[in-house]
Amino acid sequence: MIKMVAFYTSRYFIIALCLFTFYCKSIAAKDSNSSFYFKNFGKDSNFISFLGLYGDANVGNDGLSLQLTSPLVSSVGRVIYKNPIKFYGENHKKLVSFSTYFSFSISNDSRNGDGLAFVVFSDGYPVDLLDDKGPFGLSVKGENFKFLSVEFDTLMDAKYGDMNGNHVGIDVSSFVSLKVTNLSNYDLGLSSGNRLQVWIDYEAGSRQLEVRMNKFGENRPIDPLLFKRIDLPKIWPENDGFYVGLSSSNGNSSQLCNVYSWSFKTRQQPDWMHSEPLDPIVYKGREENEIKIRKKSDCVMRILSALILGIGLGALGSFIGMFMWTIFANRRLIAITPEEFAMKPVAHDKASANEKQ
Repeated sequence: MIKMVAFYTSRYFIIALCLFTFYCKSIAAKDSNSSFYFKNFGKDSNFISFLGLYGDANVGNDGLSLQLTSPLVSSVGRVIYKNPIKFYGENHKKLVSFSTYFSFSISNDSRNGDGLAFVVFSDGYPVDLLDDKGPFGLSVKGENFKFLSVEFDTLMDAKYGDMNGNHVGIDVSSFVSLKVTNLSNYDLGLSSGNRLQVWIDYEAGSRQLEVRMNKFGENRPIDPLLFKRIDLPKIWPENDGFYVGLSSSNGNSSQLCNVYSWSFKTRQQPDWMHSEPLDPIVYKGREENEIKIRKKSDCVMRILSALILGIGLGALGSFIGMFMWTIFANRRLIAITPEEFAMKPVAHDKASANEKQ
């Protein structure tokens, strides 16, 4: 019976171990690839080991922020994460989702500069190449230069069809934005000197880029300020490594741009989930439906993760219970052993022998 109990306990342990391993792999797949988080850029953050500063970018006077532009005219600055990031999994068709957060401020000036842009470069592009005349310090010279950016533009430039000097736009290899939002409608001023915060998310399953923005200290908005379907494989059909950064230029002004914090994270979908939409026709209609699809996929993943964790913990609890039962069962067998099988005391045997004599 003891052997049978040991067999069942070992079986429960193997099942629990397999489930726990599968759960850990799914979490690791979800949170794999590059990520970083800098609450500030002080000496204790050791940001210089991970971030490259180019142009006029330097640590601000407060010792905690990065000042991308200086008070000088035609100042250009850029901060780039040094390690290339993989946006594709083992299968090149399988995209990786990413999210980034940063807080910044742009000083007020009578002659506004370009503002700030979050940029994604393909591996191989010289990220240290700066153009003091190009928007945000970026150059669009040459057909091989491809980029994805979210611009926070403080300059109304008719050349690129800007609506005003206070807007957010999504750009792909051109500064003529694919989609634009007027921040004045949301009581947000880019060049007000106030600290703002931004959340940018790219969902691989729906190919959707979402931009959220709010005043510093306020919560992340539920609805995106701006969203657009961006098919990264069409932009970069062969590249595998990418660089992410923040770039700024002040043009003919003395506008200052400071970045106070920055984080970036990638996550990969499990193998059983489709990286392509099940019904591509859906995305030919209204883009608002993409938000619902993304929320449903996230909900399914959370439910499955909780279910796997629950099963694993249940199996582990069963194993512990069976193990404890085995120990107490063995003690009980020893306690109820019949007296005729017990060894009689030696002293008693000698006394009996003397009486017989």
